[in-house]
Amino acid sequence: MSDDGRERRMSDKNRMKKTAWLLRDGDVLAAAEVARSTSSKIRGLLGRSGYEGALLLKGTRSVHTIGMRFPIDVAFLDRELAVLDVVHLPPWRMALPRRGCRSVLEAEAGSFERWRLRAGDRLELHEIS
Repeated sequence: MSDDGRERRMSDKNRMKKTAWLLRDGDVLAAAEVARSTSSKIRGLLGRSGYEGALLLKGTRSVHTIGMRFPIDVAFLDRELAVLDVVHLPPWRMALPRRGCRSVLEAEAGSFERWRLRAGDRLELHEIS
């Protein structure tokens, strides 16, 4: 493959996801990817054997772990990124939507406990340039 082809493919990946810092009360919790394209939202964390950080799925109200290789923590967020609810999803499960949910945050199981993420927390995203 030519260098142009590789650059184009990397550019496509960058359009699908962007990287940011996930913060609560000014403290960095983790690096976060923000899924931008429909395909990256559908794919989520599927196909990975683990994940360091968080994945934000804007405009998503529910998720599943069908085909996942590892359990995940899921936070349901409102329009202002306030945490509405937090659940743990083992592989082959589905989380139903929550009232007021506008985005979902996914991370490897145990992450939210380490970050002490709870319902009522207000999150922020700061893009990494």
